[in-house]
Order: sequence, then C-alpha cells, then structure tokens
Amino acid sequence: MNAETGGSYKMSFQNFSTGNSHSFGGTYLELKPNEFLKYTDKFDDPNLPGEMITTVWLRKTIAGTEIKITQEGIPALIPVEMCYLGWQDSLDKLTKLTDPEIPDA
Repeated sequence: MNAETGGSYKMSFQNFSTGNSHSFGGTYLELKPNEFLKYTDKFDDPNLPGEMITTVWLRKTIAGTEIKITQEGIPALIPVEMCYLGWQDSLDKLTKLTDPEIPDA
C-alpha cells in the first residue's frame, strides 16, 4: 500500500472455511488526511471486468465520525446490496479493532 495520490494498493480476502478468495487493487486518485479519499478498484477476476471508483468522506461530529461512501462502476455480477453489506461488515470489524474496552471499575 502506497497511500498517496498516484500510489497503488493491493488487497486479498479469503474465506478460511471454504478456501475461496478474491483479490483486487487500484490507484489512489485523491487523498486529504482525515477528510477525503478517492481511489480505483480493479478485480483480478476476469469475470468482474472494469474499474470501480470508490469515494469516502469523513466528517468529525460530536458523536464520533460520520462516513459517507460511494462506489461507481460496480461490475454487473456484484449486487449493490452486497457492497453495502461488505462495507458494514468491514466497518464493524474496524470498530472491534479500534474501540477500547473500558471496564466499569
């Protein structure tokens, strides 16, 4: 991962139960630390052609951070609802990694 404008990244996800995996990568188009991120996604699977563009806006609020995500150019084989669920799952896992456990005592 080279998180700078023009830099690139590569990711791979694997289901440890089935062994199935998928990978993709792309280029960072725009970055503004703690506020904005725009990047491309291109799947390695030839059945998922084209290039997606993902844009993420972050805004600090009194209750934490508001996040808005858009994805353009989603391959036809991927239901839009699955993208939504994928983001929800990823953000839930991120919360578990970053939120401290605060004991009552």
